[in-house]
Amino acid sequence: MQKEIRIGTRESQLALWQANLVKDLLTAQGYAPVLVPIKSEGDIDLVTPLYEIGVQGIFTKTLDIALLSGRIDIAVHSLKDVPTQLPKNIIQAAVLERGPVKDLLVYQQDTAFLDKPGYIANIGTSSLRRKAQWLRRYPQHQIHNLRGNVNTRLQKLASELWDAAIFAAAGLERIHLRPTNSVILDWMLPAPAQGAVVAVCREDDAFCREACAPLHHAATALCTQIERDFLRVLMGGCTTPISAYAYIQEGTLHFAGELSSLDGQTFLETAQQLPVAQAGDIGKQTAAEILAKGGDKIVAAIRNAKP
Repeated sequence: MQKEIRIGTRESQLALWQANLVKDLLTAQGYAPVLVPIKSEGDIDLVTPLYEIGVQGIFTKTLDIALLSGRIDIAVHSLKDVPTQLPKNIIQAAVLERGPVKDLLVYQQDTAFLDKPGYIANIGTSSLRRKAQWLRRYPQHQIHNLRGNVNTRLQKLASELWDAAIFAAAGLERIHLRPTNSVILDWMLPAPAQGAVVAVCREDDAFCREACAPLHHAATALCTQIERDFLRVLMGGCTTPISAYAYIQEGTLHFAGELSSLDGQTFLETAQQLPVAQAGDIGKQTAAEILAKGGDKIVAAIRNAKP
């Protein structure tokens, strides 16, 4: 009998979609995977803003504990939720090929409110990154905390007298919940590793490492690592508005990154293009340059800001 591989996952529809993707890929290779749903702390508290909880690993910590204790063999996460420093004895087993990267706006009636001079629109999002970029473009708008899985957030938007809310395109499109009343925000720079799925396992688990190896997509792994390097050097997380996106086109790696103040009015950005073979450290290098140009003051101001 083939050895069973227990895949730990959060219980949301999107998390289950991601876990089932890994499950199907492993099944196609002849393995015997089973899902083990586990509720995370981030799924339980849907009221407190993420930046007040101490968000590093809030969606992954419970699964990490289950993995290290031997309750599961693999954990599947949205890579953007994973802290840049993995817990000791846990490693990336596979970064899957990336899906949609951009954010999108789901609106109640239409988007005419975006062009109304002086109109104070009400926008839902719990992301400081989205809030900062939105307020830079629309400084008069009001931002409202919006927590929960994508289903819960869509329901919340429908029940509120808000104009719109911001979501990751990947989250809605993967589970076929993207409303017709939505538009991609091409101008909004995404979160590091947005749209990517990762499977992690124990470092000493050679069986699971071998099983997951064919699932690994090298280009996605490189791009998301560069984005996460940028995030790590800037000492950021969900408590700091940091954006980063890298992609490869015809042998060239394109990278854009940004560090912003909470209100979006002060920001430092970078845009780089270089051969893929020379791109490995570009996230670290550009983040260090941003810190040297005043980014350290932005980070310090955010840390000292009152809740």
